[in-house]
Amino acid sequence: MARGWGWRPAGRSKWAVRGLDLRIEPGERVLLLGASGAGKSTLLQGIAGVLGDENDGEAEGTLTASRSGLVLQDPDSQVILARVGDDVAFGCENLGVPRDEIWRRVGDALDAVGLDLPLDHSTSRLSGGQKQRLALAGVLAMRPDLLLLDEPTANLDPDGVREVRDAVTRVLEHSDRTLVVVEHRVDVWWPIVDRVIVLEPGGGVLADGPPDRVLAGEGERLAASGIWVPGFEPAAPTRTHRTGAQLLRVDALAVGRAQPMATAIDLSIREGDCLGVTGPNGSGKSTLALTLGGLIRPLGGSLSPDPLRWKSRELVTRIGSVFQDPEHQFVAPTVLAELRVGAKAVGLPERETADRVAALLARLRLDALVEANPFTLSGGEKRRLSVATALVTRPPLLILDEPTFGQDARTWAELVAFLAELLDEGSAVVAVTHDSALVTALADTELRMSAVVPA
Repeated sequence: MARGWGWRPAGRSKWAVRGLDLRIEPGERVLLLGASGAGKSTLLQGIAGVLGDENDGEAEGTLTASRSGLVLQDPDSQVILARVGDDVAFGCENLGVPRDEIWRRVGDALDAVGLDLPLDHSTSRLSGGQKQRLALAGVLAMRPDLLLLDEPTANLDPDGVREVRDAVTRVLEHSDRTLVVVEHRVDVWWPIVDRVIVLEPGGGVLADGPPDRVLAGEGERLAASGIWVPGFEPAAPTRTHRTGAQLLRVDALAVGRAQPMATAIDLSIREGDCLGVTGPNGSGKSTLALTLGGLIRPLGGSLSPDPLRWKSRELVTRIGSVFQDPEHQFVAPTVLAELRVGAKAVGLPERETADRVAALLARLRLDALVEANPFTLSGGEKRRLSVATALVTRPPLLILDEPTFGQDARTWAELVAFLAELLDEGSAVVAVTHDSALVTALADTELRMSAVVPA
């Protein structure tokens, strides 16, 4: 229950959530929606009691909840132990569950989320999507009264999305647990929830009620505010599809860490080209992106030119990389300072730096957040900031890992239109993604990678 509840992160002038009055009854299945930055993740973390104390921010009003289990938007932050089985068992151990019962729950939870890996498999070798499944398995094993899921399918392949949704459905069918799920994929959760709550950016509730009444009856109004409503999807931008000089040639490339995840990759990336890299979780898509970006060494084959031979200053002006986890590339205390890092590294004049940064802030809806700490942004805002940091130096080749993660319908359309403009101007884009709408809108070529059989 929330009464006049609000939270403002430390160092921020604006409240993430404010004036919220809300009651969720035991056993309800709630889909929590809102535009990017409306405070959805903040509310879930507040319900779970993990926002912190007065050193982390300022709270007002009251917020109470029963015993809950939270799957965070960033699965990396929930990986605790080195082995898959131990990580899932960790929460149960802290609850004092008997040992034999713990391992029954671990097996059931891993089966439920479709993470078919040995219990001693290293958590450091999991893909981002596999980590999402692991985090969900750990929460399911604890069997909380209140299940809080923050974009649990955001980085999953289509099969993984269905497996996670079906796993949650099975858990709910055999219990009276309460569910609150934040997700931009409205169509995935619509069939299993009985209530939809839409947060109003800046405070309060925009809409609240049964899914059919809220989503069908108010679809046009909600879509205009940025909500992904089936039947009101944003239009894809038009493109000229002109190609130019070759920027990168890939021959018989093998990528991986200790062992190959994908081999025999041949590509030619030219100016104006958009390559969509798709495939199941764990197939090596992110590893390929890091290899193409000159950030890890290939295990075989060749790249021409070879970005590993470039100095860091040369690399940042030729290839812009956006990691799957945006927090992995933040190094500055404010959004403004973050955007100036690349410009300073390549020695851009102050006036040109200011102009480029101001244009990116406005285009990606970050201009009201210039003094905010990047780590306090919403998931969608972090993603747009990470894309902006790669664009400051205007590299001809952009390698983007899940560039549309966490975006509402409005910011998705704006970001995709921006990328379309860059392509028409001659930039090349490699987009690692599970977003089929992005592939349809922009990709000239699709590279579908295959699942890797666990060793």
